[in-house]
Amino acid sequence: MKRTDYIGWDEYFMGVASLSAMRSKDDSSQVGACIVNEKNRIVGIGYNGFPIGCSDDDLPWDKNDDFLKSKYAYVVHAEPNAILNSTVDLAGSRIYVTLYPCNECAKLIIQSGIKEVIYLEHKYPNDPVFIASARLFNLANIKVRKLENYNLRIIK
Repeated sequence: MKRTDYIGWDEYFMGVASLSAMRSKDDSSQVGACIVNEKNRIVGIGYNGFPIGCSDDDLPWDKNDDFLKSKYAYVVHAEPNAILNSTVDLAGSRIYVTLYPCNECAKLIIQSGIKEVIYLEHKYPNDPVFIASARLFNLANIKVRKLENYNLRIIK
């Protein structure tokens, strides 16, 4: 008899994004991304962290009003890491992200040819950075949706 309690594609790919987020060394925000092509094949994954070759011990992980002493000057977001980790054309693909993309990530998502964004959480909907990303997605006809009723838990 065939199982009926298996997870769907959305849960599966968001699970991969969530697992990727667990690689992040950021104490306050662990974000993961998983890019999937039209055949439901994973073509890129990423998480937020410092650029390759930059030691995790030499740069700040803190939020700070002094930009140069803040993680924000140095961290590469999960979405561009997933895009850069891909080795195929991303046209028509979709990206699963654990956190709604910022405006800079939205630009890269659009430029890469990704056509759909599925996110898990949107912490700052009234922040201008995220209002701008929503505007960009709308203008570029990128489908954006929140993954509802996501109950998959990864236990380490």
